[in-house]
Amino acid sequence: MTMGAGILDYDSMLVLTHFKGHMMGGFGGSNKNIGIGNADGRIGKKAIHTVEGSDEMWSIAEEELMERMTESAKATVDHFGKNIAFINVMRNMSVSCDCEGVGAQPVVTPNVGLVASLDILAVDQASVDLVYAMTEEQHHDLVERIESRHGHRQLSYMKELGMGNNRYTLVDIDNGDAPITTAEAVRDVVPFGQ
Repeated sequence: MTMGAGILDYDSMLVLTHFKGHMMGGFGGSNKNIGIGNADGRIGKKAIHTVEGSDEMWSIAEEELMERMTESAKATVDHFGKNIAFINVMRNMSVSCDCEGVGAQPVVTPNVGLVASLDILAVDQASVDLVYAMTEEQHHDLVERIESRHGHRQLSYMKELGMGNNRYTLVDIDNGDAPITTAEAVRDVVPFGQ
């Protein structure tokens, strides 16, 4: 993967991601953030989004896009080794990516809070699981976006590539690091806008 040259100037990385839906990736978590975000604009992003041998940008199929994006993220994870941490901010979650600006769909998913880990797969898996733990009314739009864009392939491919563990324990840092289930974590979320 080709990255921006500046990445070599650093020996650690904190990945701070606004978790949300994404028009092509289904969801945008830490994997999408660094997979697309750290790829250089001229060569790397084209390699992720374009069928080999084609000049037509955005021509790649959904599952292959998830795989290329994840391979790109793996390059960053491998480069930093144990010196990388991930935070997914689960607030103001639209089905649209922040990159859509004023054209983004309105936020309808309740705010959850923050999910953090030293494991990229665990942080993205937990974030997706928290969305699914919400009620149908709360998560319908975001779940439809994840599933219709083959977003789960990001998670399964991270596992295949050995990028982390999809089994995790949620701990509630506001309550003495007590273990908490996804259902407990979203039990008292308030519909967005209230």
